[in-house]
Amino acid sequence: MKQTHDTACPMDALLRLLMGPWTTYILWVLRQQGPTRFGQLKRQLPGISSRVLTQRLRMLASADVIFRDHKPTIPPEVTYGLTDRGTELGDVLDSLNAIASRWGLVEVNEKSKSL
Repeated sequence: MKQTHDTACPMDALLRLLMGPWTTYILWVLRQQGPTRFGQLKRQLPGISSRVLTQRLRMLASADVIFRDHKPTIPPEVTYGLTDRGTELGDVLDSLNAIASRWGLVEVNEKSKSL
C-alpha cells in the first residue's frame, strides 16, 4: 500500500512551479516590462511557441502569481502582469539575474553544449 503524506513541503511546490520550462523567464520579463500584452510577451521570449506560452501563463495565473486582464475588443486585448504573489518573487529573480550576469551567458551555454 502506498503511503501519502498530508503535509507537502512548501519549497517543493514553489520550485515545481518556478522550474517549469520558460516559467522563470516569463516572470523575469513581466517583472522588467510590467503588464504586457500576449503578442509583446511572445516577442520578448524568442523561441517560445504560442502553445507553450499559453500553457505557462495559465499555470501561473492558476497559482495566482500573475493576473490575466481580458478586454473583449477586436482584436481581443489580453494583458498579463505580476500579482502581489508574483511581485514577492522579485528578490529571487534579481538574485538569479545577478548570478547569470556573473557567470556569463556565453560561458554557461558553451559548457552545456560540450556535455
